[in-house]
Amino acid sequence: MNKTFRAHINYFALLFKFAVKLKKQNMKQLLFTLLFCLPLFVFAKNDDSKYLAGAVPEVNGQVLFQQTFAVKDKSKDEIYQVMNAFVKRMTQEENQLKRTRITAEDPATGTITARFEEWLVFKKKILYLDRTRFNYLLNVTCSDGKCKMVITQISYYYREDMNGENGDTYKAEEWISDKEAINKAGTKLYPISGKFRRKTVDRVESIFKQAREEFEKEIRKENQATELITE
Repeated sequence: MNKTFRAHINYFALLFKFAVKLKKQNMKQLLFTLLFCLPLFVFAKNDDSKYLAGAVPEVNGQVLFQQTFAVKDKSKDEIYQVMNAFVKRMTQEENQLKRTRITAEDPATGTITARFEEWLVFKKKILYLDRTRFNYLLNVTCSDGKCKMVITQISYYYREDMNGENGDTYKAEEWISDKEAINKAGTKLYPISGKFRRKTVDRVESIFKQAREEFEKEIRKENQATELITE
C-alpha cells in the first residue's frame, strides 16, 4: 500500500468517527460525498499509466532497455573510469546475490559487461516477504563525450523454497512484455505479472538515473553534466 493511499484510508477513518456524532441527515450528506470521491482515490492507487504499453521495450522480440547520454567535456577514458567504478559498486549492493559479477572490462574499447542476480522485493512485512530473484545482463559502452547502457537477458526466479530450490523461472519476454502483462483493452496490468513489470521498470530507471548522477556530483544543476540522447 503506497503512502498516498494509506493517507486516504486514514482520512476516511477520521471522517467516519466524526460522522457517527452527527445527526442522521448530516451523515447521509457526508456519506454521499465520500462515495462520490472514492473512485478518484481508487484511481490514484491504481494509476499504472506509467507502466502500460511501451514501458517495456522490445527489439527483435527481446526485452531490451537502453539509455544513451552525452557527458560534457569528458573523454572515453574518463567516462570509462567513472562507469567502471559505478558498476563495481552496483555488484556490492546489499540486494546482490552470489551470481552477480563483472564478466568483462576493456578500457581500450570502453566496454564493461556485468551479470546481475539480485532481489526485487514486492512486499515486506513482519512474517511475510514477497520477492523474486532478478537476473539481467548490463552492457556499458563508453566513447568520447558519450555513454550507452543496455540491460537485457532479463529473467526471474520466483516462489523458491527455504533452500533456494523448486522455484518458478520466467523470462521477461513471456512475463512482463506488453502482450503478457497488459489486458487486451490496454488499460490495466495483470495482477501477478504486473507487479514484476512495475518493479522491473522502476529498477531499470533507477540504475540509469544513478549512472547519470555519477557525472553530476560536482556539477551545479544549471551546468548539467549529462544529457539524454534519443536513438
